[in-house]
Amino acid sequence: MSPLEHGEVYVLEDGGEADLDLGNYERFLDLTLTSGHSLTSGKVYEKVIKRERTGHYLGKTVQMVPHVTDAIQEWISDIASKPVDRSGLRPEVCLVELGGTVGDIESAVYLEAMQQFLFKVGRENFLMIHLGMVPVIGATGEPKTKPCQHSVKLLREAGLKPDLLMCRSEVPVDEATRRKLSLFCQVAPEHVISMHDVSNLYQVPLLLADQNVGSIICNHLGLSTSRVARSLSFGCQKDAETMPTQRLADWKVLSDRTDSYTGNVTIALVGKYMGNPDAYASVVKALQHAALEVNLHLKLEWVDSSMLEPNAQQQEPKKYEAAWSALKSAQGVLVPGGFGTRGIEGKVATAGYCRAAKKPYLGICVGLQTAVIEFARSELGWEGANSTEFDEATPHPVVEFLPEASSTVMGGTMRLGSRATIIRDPQSLACKLYGGKPVIYERHRHRYEVTASCVPAFEAKGLHFTGQDDRAQRMELCELRDHPFFVACQFHPEFQSRPAKPGPLFLGLVLAATGQLEKRLEADGGVLKVGAGFQKAC
Repeated sequence: MSPLEHGEVYVLEDGGEADLDLGNYERFLDLTLTSGHSLTSGKVYEKVIKRERTGHYLGKTVQMVPHVTDAIQEWISDIASKPVDRSGLRPEVCLVELGGTVGDIESAVYLEAMQQFLFKVGRENFLMIHLGMVPVIGATGEPKTKPCQHSVKLLREAGLKPDLLMCRSEVPVDEATRRKLSLFCQVAPEHVISMHDVSNLYQVPLLLADQNVGSIICNHLGLSTSRVARSLSFGCQKDAETMPTQRLADWKVLSDRTDSYTGNVTIALVGKYMGNPDAYASVVKALQHAALEVNLHLKLEWVDSSMLEPNAQQQEPKKYEAAWSALKSAQGVLVPGGFGTRGIEGKVATAGYCRAAKKPYLGICVGLQTAVIEFARSELGWEGANSTEFDEATPHPVVEFLPEASSTVMGGTMRLGSRATIIRDPQSLACKLYGGKPVIYERHRHRYEVTASCVPAFEAKGLHFTGQDDRAQRMELCELRDHPFFVACQFHPEFQSRPAKPGPLFLGLVLAATGQLEKRLEADGGVLKVGAGFQKAC
């Protein structure tokens, strides 16, 4: 998927690649989903075609109904029973997000499958939530209900009737508008929910709670209303099952802290997909999580790596100067992942500047590779050192193609999913950031890796590879010892960051950028205790 068109490709624990929406669910609900939780038309059609090829349908004509609709329902039924959190228990409720817009041709077969599914499981086991738009038009501020009425009409034509109507609006939906929607959409007035704009994302659970949404859902499905609120991993609750009020208060802690920060931290994000900020959605969220723990507001400086390259100075001097000014004025720098040669030399230059200027630096995936390339050129004197991805004829291939990957087939050929990283030096900064753990698990998505035979030369000059795979063949973490914070990783730590438990490397970067890292490590007993900043609020 193109990052410029779709946003980031979110990597799941089992190596599945999915839309960034699954990342929102994992972060907000602290879940661990799999590739099975991402159902696409391609997967459904592939399943149906394979069945037809193997004789499953015994030569019958394969149709959208019932064969495709049955495949959709079977997929949902199967995945609904899979554990998604640390308890390992079978879920009691499965939330199915039907993407797109009611009336679109792409969603028609899914709506048909859902109305069949409703008939099979019974209305007492099926609750339909419809998200409708209630825009406010003109200077009068009059809310318009027609868009919502029309979408409900189309939904009912497909055989589905909403039980809850979520009304997206800029302002709170007033009582008169609720009554009107209730009448025309045939939804109980108390089931018409105002989903108006709020100051931050963490107010949304509180907004829903104020309108008794949790109780409405539980009553419909026959579940106990004492388990309405969702627990966050603050680590300060004695009994999460019997403390729904405290669990709801967790969201309030996050919301209040988001709106009442004590200062700012400026991080330069040096990337190449500047046309779509969603290309780095998880990275941005992880930085926000880290800033939230230390009660700071994140100010992002978006820097196009192409504008840091020497040729940009000649072609677009103003953008070149602006890019370097933003980089130099930031308190910390993050270089995220990416593919292709465009903008790579700008990322190499970024690593060199941060290394020489002692500016806190975090490199992710290609951010590690460009840091290695820069170090090889500057400190080892290996002129022309590069990755074989960017220069196949490089005299010093310090980054090379994965031996098990394919150089001709792009899809499904990367090193993907959660992998173990062995931190071999207990005194390293990486080990301290990860709480002193000798083994960590993070998610990967890459085709290239640091050339293992070059590692001794790097370490002799001070670039230490403190994290490796279990065979010590793949370099997963590196750092400079004589630098306030120069850390890079081959994996993608952003995918496991959570609001109440930020990724350790992101928290380390924010702390280093604000001069708090040493003090925090000392306060935490020598190793970083992620989430400790929230426990004071409990």
